[in-house]
Amino acid sequence: MNGAESLVASLVRAGVEVCFTNPGTSEMHFVAALDRTPGLRAVLGLFEGVVTGAADGYGRMAEKPASTLLHLGPGLANGLANLHNAKRAATPVVNIVGDHATDHLRYDAPLTSDIRGFAAPVSDWIHTSMSARDVAADGMRAVAAACQAPGKIATLILPADTAWSEASGPATPIARAEATVPEGAKIDSVAELLRSGGRCALLLRGAALRRGGLEAAGRVAEKTGARLLCDTFPPRIERGAGLVPVERIPYFAEQATEVLGDIDHLILVGSKPPVSFFAYPGKDSWLSPPKCVFHVLAHPHEDGIAALENLATALGGPAAPSIRAEREDVKPGESLNAFSVGQVLGAILPEGAVVVDDGATSGLGSYVALSSAAPHDYLSLTGGSIGIGLPMSVGAAIACPDRKVVVLEGDGSGMYTAQALWTQARERLDVVTLVFANRSYAILNFEMQRVGADPGDQARAMLSLDDPAVNWVGLAESMGVEASRAETVAEFRDQLASAMKVRGPRLIEIMI
Repeated sequence: MNGAESLVASLVRAGVEVCFTNPGTSEMHFVAALDRTPGLRAVLGLFEGVVTGAADGYGRMAEKPASTLLHLGPGLANGLANLHNAKRAATPVVNIVGDHATDHLRYDAPLTSDIRGFAAPVSDWIHTSMSARDVAADGMRAVAAACQAPGKIATLILPADTAWSEASGPATPIARAEATVPEGAKIDSVAELLRSGGRCALLLRGAALRRGGLEAAGRVAEKTGARLLCDTFPPRIERGAGLVPVERIPYFAEQATEVLGDIDHLILVGSKPPVSFFAYPGKDSWLSPPKCVFHVLAHPHEDGIAALENLATALGGPAAPSIRAEREDVKPGESLNAFSVGQVLGAILPEGAVVVDDGATSGLGSYVALSSAAPHDYLSLTGGSIGIGLPMSVGAAIACPDRKVVVLEGDGSGMYTAQALWTQARERLDVVTLVFANRSYAILNFEMQRVGADPGDQARAMLSLDDPAVNWVGLAESMGVEASRAETVAEFRDQLASAMKVRGPRLIEIMI
């Protein structure tokens, strides 16, 4: 057994089931080991940003790490943007990055690079295996690091000779530590605060936005009148009819400041104090009012659900909250736009679907409409680096093969990682991609005004995508995905209903 085979066997023993790959020469022994070692499914992405984004989507839904396989420093660098998103989402990921053989590095071959330097900003743990005898144990350490609460990015650098040299065999998995529960004194302190009569809100993130956390938070809100909030882009939130609703902090700083303006105490549950995405001339980056005091109920690495349940019990909250989103039948408007698209989707979305939002300005309409849709999971663009939607749908669909995945994709952001459509087709994934074709980087047109810039024709042209216009139907079909174009609400409704009835990848280009 060589080092690569011992590493693959160790990953399987540790519960890693999927490897998203874009390999090169230095990783060929790992690729061959996938044939000889059952249990690790290999999924090919045609660009490393697809590979890392898929690992993010998989980790968010499976709640355990996938592996990536990347080729040297440039391959890792191609995947950094979506690793940035994954780190901001606290998604567990294990990166395997090939490197030149140890005795070849001294020759400074063309692909030699500072892999650790590339990995550092998006990794919580980095290690280079220096001996084939240690590769298996190093793999176990990488998995253990990735599984630390709330989820970490672990990067293992694998020199080619440690992959092909003789190894002793797979290693024993490392026991995973459970998330700690906040101590009783902290629970009692927050309970007393909530009884004090001040205007309080809970800012929820992580597991607290899953059904169990929402139930407990709803009990607290019903007993005390506290508001329930979440970040603009939470990694994963369960939403829909019958679930406890949560207010999302708006993206634009002015709106967010207004929403948070009357809060005296903001209680953090797995979250951080809210700040604006960008700085703007003459505007404060801090979104909460100066009088607002922050309190931590649960840090991100702690068990937020248990903390909320203990808090609800300490307050004497009801056994179950009555505050729940209700199912609504909303007639969509006659104009095909982001909001009518959301209203149609809300009426058709099946229970248990996974919605992936990379729609920028166009995603808002669906987010609003889906509050009363059938219960579903909603995945957001946590790190702000566009191009996550199509890759994340790949990982989510592989993690949840029995659930329909719907992607809300901007035509600008989709072009960052359009190669993911090929992987959707190759893996026969049950994904419906909705492309909002407004032929522009619409969000940047808003931001151009907000920062006070004075654009001319050349500046405006840099934000336009209509010369030439991308034909998303032709693009999707060239990669094996059935596609159609909707220009009216009726056409979109018919095409979406058809797509929901069958399995497999489908794309609808929506002309808005």
